[in-house]
Amino acid sequence: MFRISDRPEADRVFAGLALGFVADPFIRWLYPEPRAFLANFPRVMEHFGGGAFEHGAAQRNGDFTAAALWLPPGAHPDEERLIACFEETVAPEKHEALFATFEQIERHHPDEPCWHLAFIAVDPARQGKGLGSALLAEGLRQCDRDGRPAYLESTNPANLSLYKRHGFHEVGLIDTGRAPPLYPMFRPAR
Repeated sequence: MFRISDRPEADRVFAGLALGFVADPFIRWLYPEPRAFLANFPRVMEHFGGGAFEHGAAQRNGDFTAAALWLPPGAHPDEERLIACFEETVAPEKHEALFATFEQIERHHPDEPCWHLAFIAVDPARQGKGLGSALLAEGLRQCDRDGRPAYLESTNPANLSLYKRHGFHEVGLIDTGRAPPLYPMFRPAR
């Protein structure tokens, strides 16, 4: 049902993921204007989770309407390029809140090596049919085979119940009071 995507498919994976984030509170706070969202969010995904392609950890379904980008233990977002992208594409009046949010993200990230779910989304036209749950379960099977925990930062409180059903629990709240909150979540190794 799901396949591993390689680098040549990245644009198609990013397009499918973007559809799933079209109403995301945090991402749309970053890019409220539709054209800016469509132009810049794929760049954010590339810098934050694009390493998944090089590690065989970018998953998708057959028609690219569901996808997940996992960073394996030891792989990290490209912070330098991500910060430069934000400085260039996010409204300057949001920079202070945005970078304060990322400082809090750093404090919540586990110290132990873990799989980091950078992005997971389903096209809204396909949501509500169990596709996201199946995709998440597929990624978690890899975590379990490795005997490693999993971690994510949910940008949408509507998704917390999905993650909890799959064994994640909240490990804090990332809230600057000036940007929508994020929910760091952890799933122990199994």
